[in-house]
Amino acid sequence: MNEFPRTLKLLTIWLLLGTLVFLGVQALLHERQRPRLTINGGQVTLQRGPDGHFHWPGTVDGREVVFLVDTGATTTALPGALAAQLGLRREGTLQSQTAGGTVMAWQARAEVGLAGGLRFSNLTVTVIDRMNGPPLLGMDVLKRLRLVQDGATLQASLP
Repeated sequence: MNEFPRTLKLLTIWLLLGTLVFLGVQALLHERQRPRLTINGGQVTLQRGPDGHFHWPGTVDGREVVFLVDTGATTTALPGALAAQLGLRREGTLQSQTAGGTVMAWQARAEVGLAGGLRFSNLTVTVIDRMNGPPLLGMDVLKRLRLVQDGATLQASLP
């Protein structure tokens, strides 16, 4: 019995083809979710993501993150899990109004960087322990920029 039966060979081929198709679809979905931006001098142009939002790659205390640009957020907000991983120190508690209602949160300070060379040192951020999803880039940062939205693009530059 040196050869696989014909049925087993066909099954193996179909499983391999199915795996390749699955991996190809996963790679395509990952590529579609990746933030699209161009940097031209001091201007960053973000393309709206497939979810309808603008996403801006950056860092928090050196850790790479992708911020969700949120003009409805007063401050930049981080999930509690990310703050714990970064070892951020609690500087006070507060109540925060979110789309889901009022939640307890706390404040910390962090170094925030955005693709395009923008840096915000010692920025006070809001940490929401039960926050799911990406960090939010709030108006505390956005108000320091000149923003122009034109359809599916958002241009940001220093004023």
